[in-house]
Amino acid sequence: MRDVRMRGFRERATVERALDVLEQRIQRLGDEPVPIAASAGRVAAEPVCARVSVPHFARAAMDGYALASEAIAGATAGAPVELALVGASFPGRPHAGAIRPGEAVRITTGAPVPEGADAVLMAERAEEAAGSGGEVVRVREPVPPGKHVAAIGEDVMAGEPLVSAGRRLRPQDVGVLASTGVAEVRVVRRPSVRILITGDELLPPGSLPSGSCIVDANSLVLSALARRDGAGDVAVEYVPDRREAVRGALLACGAAGGDVVLVSGGSSVGPEDHAPQVLAELGELSVHGVAMRPAKPAGFGFLAGRPVFLLPGNPVSCLCAYEFFAGPSIRALGGLPRAWPHRRRRCVVASKIVSQAGRVDYVRVRIDGDRVYPIATSGASILSSTTRADGVVIVPGDEEAVVEGAEVEVLLYDA
Repeated sequence: MRDVRMRGFRERATVERALDVLEQRIQRLGDEPVPIAASAGRVAAEPVCARVSVPHFARAAMDGYALASEAIAGATAGAPVELALVGASFPGRPHAGAIRPGEAVRITTGAPVPEGADAVLMAERAEEAAGSGGEVVRVREPVPPGKHVAAIGEDVMAGEPLVSAGRRLRPQDVGVLASTGVAEVRVVRRPSVRILITGDELLPPGSLPSGSCIVDANSLVLSALARRDGAGDVAVEYVPDRREAVRGALLACGAAGGDVVLVSGGSSVGPEDHAPQVLAELGELSVHGVAMRPAKPAGFGFLAGRPVFLLPGNPVSCLCAYEFFAGPSIRALGGLPRAWPHRRRRCVVASKIVSQAGRVDYVRVRIDGDRVYPIATSGASILSSTTRADGVVIVPGDEEAVVEGAEVEVLLYDA
């Protein structure tokens, strides 16, 4: 490959071409079984059907009395029907045996309806009393068959499809699966991510900046983004700005079995930007230099079949390159949609957004009402511009500007 250090990029790939390469090369990982209790948030690898019906027995939907509806067909307030009270049915403690016409049992919500009963009378529609042969319940009005009874399979029928392949399981999905007797689910394996932070000037998060050293922020941003996008294990390593150190770190990543490698820094055209050359030497450098702002020096390639993303060290460029290239790839590996996971909102441009034909722009913006304003500070190293921003507007490469009054889609930073 041509060494671009201190020479600059002769040509830059379009965002579209870069994304095409990734879509062709990156496919979903394999699957694994997980216990139902650990499946929330995971992506189902195959359809899941109900093992049993819910409920699997007829159960009361109301507190009251289980009885045969035919026995009280003529009941009125003036001429109540007396039924012998022969027992009770509670959740987990059903009435033993069947009831006969002329009998009733007390029942609470969720309890099994005994054989011989086909309805539940609300408690307030009757009253208990002492009869000549024992306790009775005086019923003042009739109920139709099936009243206040949840039939077998009212919620879910055995064999019914509950979850389709590719669905990210929500808490309620997991609850329904568990209720039908599902003990484990086959889910897509979550990709593991290795983050290499390059730079002699970097201090670990939690340090106080001093002298010519600055505190690393990219590892925190990238780790959180990777987890947002479904990554499992995420590990961070600091690498000095020396060719052999970068080479050794990449070789270790190739041998360690991680699914994705993110390299922060060392991707541009400076004399200590070793990552592109080393990746080309050890594996494949597919793209280096993209027609976008910020993150022009971004790139990616493959090492031992695993994607390696070269992310600029400037924090906003790093964030931008991750969102365009690494994020969709990590989501695809884990069985999630490649599309950006941001909430979206349509707004009107209040102040012209300047761009350049042939280049995709990642423009930080703030929202006021239904109007959107570009953030004045556009430097790729000004990470605070992303905290002042409500989101971003992506200006396509075929537009030179977005004029005042135009409607745009804003990708919001907040969930």
